[in-house]
Amino acid sequence: MLFGAAVGCSQPLSTREKGALRGAALGAGTGAIFGGGKGAAIGGAAGALGGAIIGDQMQRRENDQYYDDQRAREQAERDRRQRELDQERRQRDNDY
Repeated sequence: MLFGAAVGCSQPLSTREKGALRGAALGAGTGAIFGGGKGAAIGGAAGALGGAIIGDQMQRRENDQYYDDQRAREQAERDRRQRELDQERRQRDNDY
């Protein structure tokens, strides 16, 4: 059921969601090996929680990196525009 819900999504899964799915699968598999059906359910739930927590941390790092990169690009663009303005001023001052 969880897999069907994930496959049916119209948007790509976030890192957080991927972590939850991977954790659930790993937990369910491990739980089934060691505890049968009840172990699979408990392991799947615990794995989903653990995977979501780890995925959330990874998602935050990805977001931080994205925004750091975005700020750096914006600053580079401001610097480029300032250099152009300075060059135009120097040229205009030399023309007088």
